[in-house]
Amino acid sequence: MTSPKMPEPYAEVLERREQIVADLRDIVSGEGVVDATNEMRAFETDGLTAYRQLPLVVVLPQTVEQVSSILRYCHENKIRVVPRGSGTSLSGGALPLEDAVLLVMSRFNRVLDIDYPNRVAVVQPGVTNLGITNAVAGNGFYYAPDPSSQIACSIGGNVAENAGGVHCLKYGLTTNNVLGVQMVLITGEVIRLGGRHLDSTGYDLLGLITGSEGLLAVVTEVTVRILQKPETARAILIGFASSEEAGQCVADVIGAGIIPGGIEMMDRLAIQAAEDFVHAGYPLGVEALLIVELDGPEAEVAFLISRVVEIANHNGATMSRISTSEEERQTFWAGRKAAFPAIGRISPDYYCMDGTIPRKALPKVLAGMRAMSEKYGLAVANVFHAGDGNLHPLILYDANKPGELQKAEDFGSDILRLCVEVGGVLTGEHGVGVEKRDLMPAMFSKDDLDQQIRVKCAFDDLHLLNPGKVFPELRNCAEMGRMHISRGQLPFPDIPRF
Repeated sequence: MTSPKMPEPYAEVLERREQIVADLRDIVSGEGVVDATNEMRAFETDGLTAYRQLPLVVVLPQTVEQVSSILRYCHENKIRVVPRGSGTSLSGGALPLEDAVLLVMSRFNRVLDIDYPNRVAVVQPGVTNLGITNAVAGNGFYYAPDPSSQIACSIGGNVAENAGGVHCLKYGLTTNNVLGVQMVLITGEVIRLGGRHLDSTGYDLLGLITGSEGLLAVVTEVTVRILQKPETARAILIGFASSEEAGQCVADVIGAGIIPGGIEMMDRLAIQAAEDFVHAGYPLGVEALLIVELDGPEAEVAFLISRVVEIANHNGATMSRISTSEEERQTFWAGRKAAFPAIGRISPDYYCMDGTIPRKALPKVLAGMRAMSEKYGLAVANVFHAGDGNLHPLILYDANKPGELQKAEDFGSDILRLCVEVGGVLTGEHGVGVEKRDLMPAMFSKDDLDQQIRVKCAFDDLHLLNPGKVFPELRNCAEMGRMHISRGQLPFPDIPRF
């Protein structure tokens, strides 16, 4: 399997590598520039480990001024830049380019301020997702979005990919919990969007930046909303004889006006793997398992639990078990959050997908995935953020068997096409990156994509920030029309089509 087709490298940039490295060392001294091949190996891939590429050079800045100087230098010298957080992206969003500077933000790892009266925390982008919660937990607060990789993923990466997690049904994705950012443009300007206030005037540029996958700017500071821990939180394990019954239960719970803190769904293969790994007490004789969490005042939680159990029984639930302690609730979730590594214990390799569908389409999509599994001869384990329709099928394969990685990718592409066909979208929280880039036309027309590229051009007229990601084709900004050409950037370089 070869890596995805990426923009052709600028030969003259490769020829100037020695000078570029020296210039970057003038900006970031000491160990902040990594150019030895063996040392750069640590950065050659992200969570989409099927693809690897050494960067031109790795730079680890520590100050906003350094980030600004690096980007300005790269813009003036027409050098591409790939921003990177913790490298947990599952869509190849941080895959390096051989002629690009890999700008690693992991040294930006400080909590700058915690403002409890305004219920916000100001942090640098290298702070981990869980690190925010740990910083405020002592005062009874937490940060709501909680992707499974929260122990490692950075908040800057969460902003880039608009990460979610098991509790995003009630409390929203990253975009619903970020109030402001400081960011640096490719030309070196430092700007702020939003702040500690709940709303801003003008265009919603903060919403545009959240989920922009490093194509528009480099984030150097994030202001997030922190929430007070609920008085009570209890989780229910509910088993079903079929995934269709479990899916209908999810729809009926939401239809009854109940918005749980989270609703997760796992199929038999995922249940078995997670239970063998974590021993969370999951039932092994069911085809589908729901984890439903209710939180809020104790009386409200008790009432809603009874309603959820009633709805589950109406949909044919074969068992239900309610957590009786905080430790047990955490154990229920530990199994779900360990589902990905648990699958790694039963298969040499697996390909983690990410698509989102309307809840009512779940039975059709599950049936479609079963048919695809037979077609490709590959097993699939399903874990879902069922409440908001975010699917994470895990396709099992063996990369040592010729052709199996290609079959897994083709299987995944068919799943995503089906998601779009039933009214869903290509990604819920992992981003497009290189993984879903060539599927974008399945969801967007040429006019749609052209307008998105015009936005890209407004921020990055030379396509220097994270090229090769998201868009299946890039064109010279001057060709796009209706663009304001500024800062004397003519002539534009030829941007290869890929």
